[in-house]
Amino acid sequence: MSTLAFDQFTKKIFIKAPVERLYTYWATAAGITTWFLRKATYKDGNGVVRKPKALVQAGDTYTWEWHNWEGQEHGKVLQANDKDFMEISFSNSKVAITLKKVGQATLLTLIQYGIPTDDESKLNIHYGCSNGWTFWLANLKAYAEHGILLNEEEFDLTNIPLAGFEFVNI
Repeated sequence: MSTLAFDQFTKKIFIKAPVERLYTYWATAAGITTWFLRKATYKDGNGVVRKPKALVQAGDTYTWEWHNWEGQEHGKVLQANDKDFMEISFSNSKVAITLKKVGQATLLTLIQYGIPTDDESKLNIHYGCSNGWTFWLANLKAYAEHGILLNEEEFDLTNIPLAGFEFVNI
């Protein structure tokens, strides 16, 4: 991306952890629920639920549930190479995750693209997801490097209408 636009954004972060471990944090139900989600269910092409530590595969579907948000996100795993790249459908767009070893760290690059450019999508997907991913990638770094989580689990934010836009650690 050479210019900023509402149809996509890129987030990058260096994390001092091996590529392989970070991949499992993204590509397994057990991994993604340690730092990001309250619950994740992945089903293979036959509708069979994958075991918590099984790597997702292209064609899998998912249901995600967050802390402090009542809704669910349903999507599909579009690509997964079992080592350093995966792509999913997400929030009426697509998200690609790339992991690359750089010295003693891993450079994680997240690109969300194919975002519709109507006003509601600009607000909820571009602005909302861009802010959200910024926090969640910092949360992943804190967890992977120091074993701590920054997201809010003590206080119930579900009854605060703008919690997702106002709380930085929802």
